[in-house]
Amino acid sequence: MRLKELVEAGQVEEAEGDMNQTITGLAYDSRRVKKGDLFFAVSGTRADGHQFTAEALERGAAAVVVEQRIPLPQGATSVRVRSVRRTMGMWSALYFARPSSRIALIGVTGTNGKTTVTYLLESIFSAAGMAPGVVGTINYRYQDRALPAPYTTPESVDLQGLLAEMADAGVNSVAMEVSSHALEMERVRGIEFDGALFTNLTRDHLDFHRDMEGYFSAKTKLFTDYLGASSKEKKFAVIHGGDSRGKELLEKIRNLGFEVWSYGRGREWDVHPAEFEGGIDGLTGKIRVKGEEIDFSSRLIGVANLENILGAVGVGFALGLPGSAISTGIARLQSVPGRLERIKNDLGVSVLVDYAHTPDALERVIGAVRPLTRRKLIVLFGCGGDRDRGKRALMGEIAGRLGDLAVLTSDNPRTEEPLGILEEVEAGVRKTGIKKFQISDLRSQYSELKTKNSKLKTEKGYYVEPDRRAAIRLALRLAHAGDLVLIAGKGHEDYQILGPRRIHFDDREVAREELDSIQNAK
Repeated sequence: MRLKELVEAGQVEEAEGDMNQTITGLAYDSRRVKKGDLFFAVSGTRADGHQFTAEALERGAAAVVVEQRIPLPQGATSVRVRSVRRTMGMWSALYFARPSSRIALIGVTGTNGKTTVTYLLESIFSAAGMAPGVVGTINYRYQDRALPAPYTTPESVDLQGLLAEMADAGVNSVAMEVSSHALEMERVRGIEFDGALFTNLTRDHLDFHRDMEGYFSAKTKLFTDYLGASSKEKKFAVIHGGDSRGKELLEKIRNLGFEVWSYGRGREWDVHPAEFEGGIDGLTGKIRVKGEEIDFSSRLIGVANLENILGAVGVGFALGLPGSAISTGIARLQSVPGRLERIKNDLGVSVLVDYAHTPDALERVIGAVRPLTRRKLIVLFGCGGDRDRGKRALMGEIAGRLGDLAVLTSDNPRTEEPLGILEEVEAGVRKTGIKKFQISDLRSQYSELKTKNSKLKTEKGYYVEPDRRAAIRLALRLAHAGDLVLIAGKGHEDYQILGPRRIHFDDREVAREELDSIQNAK
């Protein structure tokens, strides 16, 4: 593609140099520039791409796209635009021949539930005879390929290239998680959405957004901006009306010219449960959709997942898929990695690993699993370093108030001191008035266990153990038959960030290893 074809597409304020050059690739990282690439000088949170234009040109970039007038080597080709990020999205779509125009593409946004909804949609699309792909937090996947996901939603160059690969491979439907960062940073600019779904909005990412209003404003852009700009003929929005912010969003988009579907547990919504039952083995019932009714059975656990199922059903009906295929797709999904994922064992203890890492998510997941335990609920969690500190005490208070026993531990401390993070979490736990136990007090009990083959005695309270493996071991040893252990915060993640180091650590693997150790010791 010649540079002038991109320039003629618009967004340009000034162009200098050879516009007839052939562009052989797109880049936004100067270290990855190849000869013939068009380099976008993106302004990031840590560095400004304008500082690296000379390096990009030295590496063989055909031209650079900038927002500012900056000194460049003599003879260099440059294009100045108002917004490099917006232009990068629009030109990436053009460069890759607008792949989203060949795909039924659904964007899913919200604080919680995005990953689960995309897994449900993938299963529903497959049951309907479609060829699905998924772009999301856990990975990017289609057919038999699964690619690592450095971002929930990739940068526009990478995203458009990925969608082009999918379309060329025969994919005709994609469920994509759309993060608030991606919406603010124009990563989905140029995407032709067929539909968009909103799950909910609760406190998260306030280290990036100025406040909750800014966070909500970013989420609404998927509907008011990106979906509105899509050239698809039949467009729709599916909104969780049972969420307070969902109600606001419904009012914002009523008159934007696309079909609107609401969902929630109440009968006032377009998609709602006519009846349902839930337990440790999953959910069953009937869902009513604008006068129609379908049966459903799911291995997913809890009312939050009921809401996720309702949202996915709404998308299925909005696309005109058969109710039978929607039901089959829901039933086929066995689990979602790190989302209330069960860790099987022979101890009679229910062990669940979940990604809940915000106050609302933790409260929701505890509320979902509380009815599933016959005895105690043990909650293990931590808070990440170098992130929103305001949520730490909130999460501590929730765990202390709603759990029977809490184990506070490290998540991804990053560059913060783990004990400093835990002190802020513990401040919230102390507000509940529950007792703090010392791990040193357990040593004598551990000795007795070896000789008496009994379980540790427990009462309502909490422990602090910064070593996450040791904390998981402790929580599992504190559990009796009939108890439920919730390991929250990291979910599907298979790493832990300690200072500058990133080590392998998977809650699910560790839980299985520790459970095996307990079982073998019997």
